[in-house]
Amino acid sequence: MKKQYLLSIVPIVLGVCLLAFLPSQEALLEELPIGSQAPMTDVEVKDVSGKMLTLKDVAKENGLLVNFSCNTCPWVAAWEDRYNPIAKLAKENGIGVVALNPNAAIRDDGESLQDMKQRAEKSNYQFYYALDEGAKMAEAFGATRTPHIYLFNSDMELVYRGAIDDNAKSAKDVEQPYLKNAIKNLAAGNEIDPKTTKSLGCTIKWPS
Repeated sequence: MKKQYLLSIVPIVLGVCLLAFLPSQEALLEELPIGSQAPMTDVEVKDVSGKMLTLKDVAKENGLLVNFSCNTCPWVAAWEDRYNPIAKLAKENGIGVVALNPNAAIRDDGESLQDMKQRAEKSNYQFYYALDEGAKMAEAFGATRTPHIYLFNSDMELVYRGAIDDNAKSAKDVEQPYLKNAIKNLAAGNEIDPKTTKSLGCTIKWPS
């Protein structure tokens, strides 16, 4: 009887062990390389206004800024006071702005379209905030965090990827405003440096 019991639990133990060594969704993703074309530009997503739009629709004459964001991440809350000023700067420089919510696994736990609408109203978002249903956009971009920034030029080629700046806790203590500098340099036709930085934030909640 003991032998039969041991034999019966061996497959379970092996299964648990194998799962522990399986790579995570994040580990399997490859971030979009600098110079790459923006993916899925013709795919429609639903904005909090109810409007259906595409990345191509949002892009302006000098490019497009995509921010993978959400409602429930404390890192997003920390950087959120910079969202509207950055959107304003981008628009002044002919760059369209959209935030995409990829947290597909927790739509019923604070990340639904209705939750997004409430967040956009509360924070007075001055940019599109759209549902990345099934996190397909995030997967195509290789995004892993919220927030995670992707800036494209007028040819929809990636010119900057990573963090907003070097200080999530305090806007007044920022020493390296990576994204603002990238936007200004892109509009002026200057070299962007750095082109990539490490994105800090909450892991995207991928669908099972």
